[in-house]
Amino acid sequence: MTETRAEVLLPTTDLRKDLPFFTKVLGLRMDMIYPADNPSVAVFSGHGLRVRLDQGLKAAPGQLRLLSDAPDAIAEGQRRLTAPGGTEVTIDELNPPLVLPPTQHAFVVRRLADQAPWVIGRAGMAYRDLVPTRLGGAIIASHIRVPDGKVPDMVHFHKVGFQLIFCVRGWVDVLYEDQGGLRRLNAGDCFIQPPQIRHRVMEAGGDIEVIEIGVPAEHVTEIDHDMALPTPDLRPDREWDGQRFVHNLAQEAVWQPFRQPGFVCRDTTIDANTRGVAGVQVVRRGDGAAVATRHDSDILFGFVMAGEMTLHGEGKEPYRLARGDAFVTPPGMATLWAEASTDFELLEVSLPGRFVTTPA
Repeated sequence: MTETRAEVLLPTTDLRKDLPFFTKVLGLRMDMIYPADNPSVAVFSGHGLRVRLDQGLKAAPGQLRLLSDAPDAIAEGQRRLTAPGGTEVTIDELNPPLVLPPTQHAFVVRRLADQAPWVIGRAGMAYRDLVPTRLGGAIIASHIRVPDGKVPDMVHFHKVGFQLIFCVRGWVDVLYEDQGGLRRLNAGDCFIQPPQIRHRVMEAGGDIEVIEIGVPAEHVTEIDHDMALPTPDLRPDREWDGQRFVHNLAQEAVWQPFRQPGFVCRDTTIDANTRGVAGVQVVRRGDGAAVATRHDSDILFGFVMAGEMTLHGEGKEPYRLARGDAFVTPPGMATLWAEASTDFELLEVSLPGRFVTTPA
């Protein structure tokens, strides 16, 4: 059987002094050293890494990053060190806590007609940014198109505070950890992916389009090379960081009065299943006249899925919004959804899930 090893090659200006640094300070094991009479090369292993120090290598000093769930147990708690031979070493948390930046509130309108660029992202999917400012890093909202057919995805997870996948058009099949076999998302359906739930996108069709909301805007996606999906257990009540997986179906919708007069909505149960972290509503035109209102939600995002309406924002020019347009209204601003067409349908996402709306 063929054996293959990979090594990181680092220059050193003082191999002799580097030996105790890499073994005693960094906790690596020395596996090889030569020549015996005047060593110039040494190989170390440990922490999932194999390193070759070469005193004859002419290159700029290397950089080494060690990640640990107990970083203070390495190098007596030092986080930045320089080896005698020049290698710069950083020691950091293996699983740093999730940081939620404070929201930089703003009135944002992003229209499909403005020709915002589509960029190719993970697994060949096309992404369009719906909130370019990302409200200071508090949220990312993406309009995503997936090519029809098999998706070249791998089992992965996201280190997030909240993540929503809402299907606007077409369908997509996804496997989720502890949630049985294939889950099909059709137009009007949605998933919430609790923090770090393993999943894999399998196949898509019908010119699939989804809206993906992630909090915070910058979050890590990690591949899980060890887990195979589907997993053998069905655990619908399992929680990840206090959140349950949700697969909400449009065909089971129950419509009720919306928080703003003149509209009706269906709840997706996301507020209840995230313990108030976020709320997701689908809104349609109802009976009666629309009324200007204010809200106190930290983040309130809207995406027009069908029809049209005119968005009036306090002190702003009105915007006639149509399918594919998105907006964010900050807390305290008076807004009015006027002249909604009979086929108007909107996706609304709020963080937190419950907040107060009052007449303006």
